[in-house]
Amino acid sequence: MNTSNFRHLYGPVPSRRLGRSLGIDLVPFKTCTYDCVYCQLGRTTNKTLERKEYVLVSEVVQELERKLASGDIPDYIALGGSGEPTLNSGIGDLIQKVKDLTDIPVAVLTNGSLLWMRDVQDALMGADVVLPSVDAGDENLFRYVNRPHKDISFERMVDGTAAFTRRFPGEVWLEVLLLGGVTGIRAEVEKIAAAISRIVPVRVQLNTVSRPPAETFAFPLSPNQMFALKNFFPGRVEIINEIALHGVRLSARSRAGDADILALLSRRPCTFQDVANGLSIHVTEALKRLEVLIAAGKASTVVTDGRSYYTATGPEDASGSSR
Repeated sequence: MNTSNFRHLYGPVPSRRLGRSLGIDLVPFKTCTYDCVYCQLGRTTNKTLERKEYVLVSEVVQELERKLASGDIPDYIALGGSGEPTLNSGIGDLIQKVKDLTDIPVAVLTNGSLLWMRDVQDALMGADVVLPSVDAGDENLFRYVNRPHKDISFERMVDGTAAFTRRFPGEVWLEVLLLGGVTGIRAEVEKIAAAISRIVPVRVQLNTVSRPPAETFAFPLSPNQMFALKNFFPGRVEIINEIALHGVRLSARSRAGDADILALLSRRPCTFQDVANGLSIHVTEALKRLEVLIAAGKASTVVTDGRSYYTATGPEDASGSSR
């Protein structure tokens, strides 16, 4: 069965948090409530609070039915992609339809900026796990790191995330991305930890820059720095990094095509191992196809922290045409 030419599905991708996750893109590139300095997708082109059905739920469901029929079963179905998924007003309807189709758990990757809205909270109640983020401990650094829409304040974001966590019947895993010399220092970590104490997630997942960021001044922390700061956070705390990908399982070899690779690279920079693991193709096959895509001008490479990442040369849909 040909599973290429998807417009809204991509992957599965190898995730440091979710194993092999099948991504669903619910907003156009790059529609978001934030413009984070560390974002692997680059600068936000449409910063907005407007909620509407940017992507039709019916189209996503049709693609998901085809993908599931291919037999490549991911660990999670992850709603995220090219911006903030809760901006899509149909996200609640989609979650319910996904649950009707499959027992694969549904994860929502959100920056948490809209969780103060009651209708957003209601829409996410059917998910299995929601993964919001808190990257700063006060208004000033919130503005510096996340560069949110002017109508989102730090207190509104934290209060909303805490209110949602109290209501949500599933699990909330809170990501904290620390930046070298900015938030990755003890004084700022203590402020972030105080905000997390108000939220009380099931787990806290510490992260740092590992893929090419939107701004060159977004620097990563070393593993030793991450471990040194871990104990300042409350509750169950994990450090997520590239090492976690070594345990990602491979399913049977797939028949993923170049369009599948481009769909993946347009949503996140990947190493050749990421492409091989996510799409269940052999590493030599992944390298061969990536070289062809580079020669055709459809992909390029960038080196970050000594690692080579492949990216699509422009925002792509799964058919390989620019959006």
